[in-house]
Amino acid sequence: MEGMKGGLVRLRALMDDLTPSERKIGAYILDHPQETVQSSVAQLSERSGGSPAAIIRLCKSLGVTGFQELKLKIAGDLQTSEPYQYTEIRPQDSMESIIQHVSANNIQSVKDTVHILDPRLVEKAVDVLHQANRIFFYGVGASNLIALDAHYKFMRINRTSFSFADPHMQISSATTLREDDAVVCISYSGETSNVISCLKHAHDGGAATISITKWGSNTLSSMADVPLMITSTESDIRSGATSSRIAQLNVIDILYLAIASRDYNQSVEYLEKSRQAILEHK
Repeated sequence: MEGMKGGLVRLRALMDDLTPSERKIGAYILDHPQETVQSSVAQLSERSGGSPAAIIRLCKSLGVTGFQELKLKIAGDLQTSEPYQYTEIRPQDSMESIIQHVSANNIQSVKDTVHILDPRLVEKAVDVLHQANRIFFYGVGASNLIALDAHYKFMRINRTSFSFADPHMQISSATTLREDDAVVCISYSGETSNVISCLKHAHDGGAATISITKWGSNTLSSMADVPLMITSTESDIRSGATSSRIAQLNVIDILYLAIASRDYNQSVEYLEKSRQAILEHK
């Protein structure tokens, strides 16, 4: 069952944000997932050196109802192929190694996101976007590239959409939003101040708000009406700008194709018109 996966993905993504006592338990689980699935709370406490209370807190931090659900999700992970570890680029790596590592990281980022992306929230986001009179996509830096890509895709199926590279224009536009508008705020960290401001202004105007952030607790997802989350265990060298970008683009593609599917005949017609116009311009 697809929903019973993602325990290890969530844990890897959240390790740096855990308390020391939770991190100790988390490290044991990542190193011994099979033993964890077969353990009780008391046994895990003894083996990891963490208290039963810390185990319960860890489950809460991971967004599961309890240790039993966490074990089910880990068991689902173990039924798939061997767990993959994101690989760093090293000094003087061969070109073959760089090609393999970057491609594998991107692929794994999408796979891991599939395990934590809640289909009910995706459906809700699609409902919001389908009903919206206007759609605004907000993002800064690498996330602005995602916003521009989304704007282009939705425009091609005749959905009135906007994105702005300039942060001041983003905030100015957000102050004009109404109840029949929707915004998609994109920030991997979920802590980008400009994007948070856009969401606040949009919310004040009555617009529906959707966020796309990394998995876990962050300001943007806590404020959004529909929080969509991705995962990509990235370190400083990638700065959230490679495999996380691929995962964000994948979520945009999901939303775009879901909207296109709902108005299939119209969407195909608009896409064909766009294609023909571009061909004629060459």
